[in-house]
Parts: sequence; structure tokens; C-alpha cells
Amino acid sequence: MPLIAGVDSSTQSTKIEIRDLASGEVMASSSASHPAVVAPVSEQDPESWWTAFNTAWAAAGSPTVAAISVAGQQHGMVALDEDAVPVHPAKLWNDTESAPDADDLNIRLGGPAAWADAVGSVPVAAFTVTKLAWLQRCRSDAWQRVTRVMLPHDYLTARLTGSITPGAPIGRVTTDRGDASGTGYWSPAAGEYRWDVLELIDAHRDWAAVVPDVLGPRETAGQWMASGNAVVAPGTGDNMAGALGVGLGPGDAVISIGTSGTVYAVSKTPTADPTGAVAGFADATGRFLPLVCTSNAAKVLDAIRHLLGVEHAEFDRLALAAEPGGPVLLPYFDGERTPNRPEATGVLDGIRSDITREQFARAAVDGVTCGLLDGLDALRQLTQLDGRVLLTGGAARSQALQQVMAAMIDAPVVLSEAGQAVATGAAVQAAAVFEQVDHAVIQHRWGLGEGIAVERSASDETLRERYAALRDR
Repeated sequence: MPLIAGVDSSTQSTKIEIRDLASGEVMASSSASHPAVVAPVSEQDPESWWTAFNTAWAAAGSPTVAAISVAGQQHGMVALDEDAVPVHPAKLWNDTESAPDADDLNIRLGGPAAWADAVGSVPVAAFTVTKLAWLQRCRSDAWQRVTRVMLPHDYLTARLTGSITPGAPIGRVTTDRGDASGTGYWSPAAGEYRWDVLELIDAHRDWAAVVPDVLGPRETAGQWMASGNAVVAPGTGDNMAGALGVGLGPGDAVISIGTSGTVYAVSKTPTADPTGAVAGFADATGRFLPLVCTSNAAKVLDAIRHLLGVEHAEFDRLALAAEPGGPVLLPYFDGERTPNRPEATGVLDGIRSDITREQFARAAVDGVTCGLLDGLDALRQLTQLDGRVLLTGGAARSQALQQVMAAMIDAPVVLSEAGQAVATGAAVQAAAVFEQVDHAVIQHRWGLGEGIAVERSASDETLRERYAALRDR
């Protein structure tokens, strides 16, 4: 049977899964690192993504595949000149230099409610629209050379199809509705670009010639001639692919704990939250994906673990050995997206002279958990969640995090068996486009959506109250 490739181009690395189309069995997997970035200035050369992809592809055996899809980190800004050369390094989602531009744009369109009505979300520094405004304001020479603007996954998709080759004229560039919905200038409800939003940045530019064409869920972006004319699927954002990879069902919610943390669910109807807490995205199937994103998740655990000088298993042991009621950590290490505090830093409250390593580790776990549960609460205000809560992402493998989550969530908590949910979801999309079937057909065939139930344990009854008091000071 044919092979299918799913690609996860994240902030930190490119990960690839090669799956058998019939069974979904993983036939090969690989990864390659991206250049390290640290907010507030978080930038990468798009060429480094292409290099990482090729490195990872070679490590996977350079197989001939029937179809391929790229899922990429959301929101980033790739701006190219007429020769397909970046006019500036790509701004990533966690770059916060555009925070003043987010504030300005919010005012100019008429406030948060107007934005939520226009594009389903209230833009913060993460959104592509704010990064374009930053480029126009701060790099005028570069701005004048811009001919195309796209998202990270769009760039890689276009490299696969041959639409982009540095030094050559640019061909057709495409995106999908899921990733487009995170730009801040495409409306999930209307299914179209909001030219009036883009004109806030530059009223004299022909924006229709600058932004990608938005493909439907099973349309084809082109062919990858280097792999036997493989079908190239539209691709999507990492969260949209993650929803496909975990087999997210109606009423379920996902808590994804990677570099950042996300909480999301599938909705049949578009959502709009004027508070800005919940972003009203589209998904990769034709439905919608209300989502809350925090900037600080696994990296907080890693930072504290490194300070303690321990490996993952010992960190979990320390955290689980701590007695309730210890110090509280507000984990806004590199600014925060939800709530929108781009200049914030972390705060450790309640330290006494007898603080222990156990308490320090537990504070990190508790702080990350509370931030994500705030997101779950916000999501419940907009959509019905009466099913499971699925845990995914690298840090979801932490036993300490699992147990604290399960103790504090009034719903079944399940550890997703999708090891690389984003790459798996990209493979699901590639398979669905290749066969021209609904994504659910592939998910069912491959047995996605299963998981391991996390047992509930005693909870710290006052933790969320103490966390909220620290958060709201």
C-alpha cells in the first residue's frame, strides 16, 4: 500500500511521520532541530525550516510517498520579495515586539468586540496581522520590497510544490482555512479575507496579490515532483493538525502541553469572544476550533527542572512528594499571551526559609496546570464540553502533570496515545486529500482517538484560589 507523510514544523524542530495508508502503521519517523529562539525577539530564517525538513526526510529514508502534508507553527510572518528572498527573518508566534502594534490595531478597528466580530479573535502580539504592522512601522525599507506574505506552513508547502525557489519568480502560494484563521485578517465565519483589516496597515497595497489562496479541506496544493509527484495537501496550523491527530470528538477538549500550552475543542459553528481569551479559529475539516493559548508551558517545567539539576523522572518524583499548600508560581516567564501580558515575568509567591526542592518542583507543575485550566474554563463559556479532556504534547508525559490535572478537572482525563499528534494529524490530512474522503474515515481506519485514563487523586483544594489571587494582583 502507498505511504503517507505528515510533517510537523514547530518552533523547535521538524518532525516527520511516514505511515502506511491502509493501516496507519508508522513505518518511519525522524526529526531535525531548528535554530533556538528566545522571546521577546523570536525570529528564524525560513531556509532553516527547509534545511531541517530535508535533513529529517533523509533520516526517514527519503521514501517515495503518495501524499504529504505540512503542519506548521501558527501565526508566524514570512515576507518575501519578488525573488522569493525574505525581506526580514520570519517573525514567530512568540515574538512580542509587535505588542504596541496589537494595541494600536485594536483601537483603530473599534476595539476588541469589533475584532471578534470581524475575524473571530482579538489580536495579540502573536498574530500575523500585528507582525505585518510592526514590519511596516519599524522596517520601512523591507516593507517596500514585500511582494508575498505567508505563514510558515505555507512557505514549506510552496517549497514542496516548487512555487517558491529562492532567486526565482514566485508561483501560486496557498494556505488552508485553519492556519489562515490565525492571521487576524481572515474571517472563519465569512470564509474570506478582511481587506479592511489589511488596509489598516497599508491602504495602497494590492493585498489580493500578496496573500495566499485559501484552499478547501480536501483540495490539492500541487505535487511534489521529488517524491514521485506526490500529492501535496493544503497543510494547516499545528493546533488544527493536533486536533486531527488525537481524534478529537464532539464534546471533547484537548489540553496540549508543548513549548506553549493550548486548550481547544471542535465546534460546528464559529465563535467570537470579545474578551480575547478564546480565539475563534477554523479547523482543518470545514468546522471551527475555539482555542486558548498560553505562552508558557513545557518550557517552564524544563527551566525549573534544569535549575534543580534533575532529569524528568526525578522531577516528577519531587513534585509528587510535595505537601499541598506550598508556594505558588505565576509562570509568565517570557511574557504571556492569555491573559495578554507581553511584558510580564514569572512570580513565585509564598516562599519561606524552609522551602524545599519538592515544593519548587510542585510549584512549577501547579502553575502550568492552573494557567491551562483557566483556558479550559474560558472555553466552556463558549462551547459545550461534556466529554473527555485529552492530554497531549511532550510535557503531557509527566506523571506529576497528569495527576495534578486529573485531580483538578471535573471530567474524565485521558492521556492521548498519539505520540506526535501534529505530525499524525498532518498525515491524516494528506491521506484524506489523496483518497478524497472525510478526515474521520482516516481517523477511524487508523484507530486514532484512543488513550489511557488518568486516575484521579486528592487535589489541593485552595490552589486555584491562591493562583487566581496572584494572577489578579
